[in-house]
Amino acid sequence: MSRQEDGTSTDTETEAERGRKETDYLNAEVNILRPSTPFMRDHLRLIWIGFVAWALVIFGPVTATYFAQETMTNATFLGFPLHYFLVAVGGPGGALLLSVVYSWRRDRLDEKYEIDHSRGSGRETTETGEATAATDGGKQEEEDATEEGGAGNR
Repeated sequence: MSRQEDGTSTDTETEAERGRKETDYLNAEVNILRPSTPFMRDHLRLIWIGFVAWALVIFGPVTATYFAQETMTNATFLGFPLHYFLVAVGGPGGALLLSVVYSWRRDRLDEKYEIDHSRGSGRETTETGEATAATDGGKQEEEDATEEGGAGNR
């Protein structure tokens, strides 16, 4: 990625880079029905697809058993009635599989928008690069806020 002297980007900059730089994420409206950024749209699409898949995995066998009792109770799989196997093994297994798929797809989405979670949140780090826990119980942040607001806010 390269920039010209006037601050505009050249053609080597990707669409995701331009969108990320032009978007004010802190002031962007968060609306579940109309996401305001490309990342939010893609992430929301992933969430809705996962939700529909989850609903089918969890409620599909129960609904199928309700509408086709004869078929679901007479059919067997690994020696168990099909409805029992799908609810007892398929439901939890499907939910676990969906969580793995979500994690994998979310990582790909983070790569697409160049989101790096390893940068940290600005907290102090140890010599090995690990984040340290606050040992002052948050008192330092309170003192900083009081100093910024003046002594009259105590």
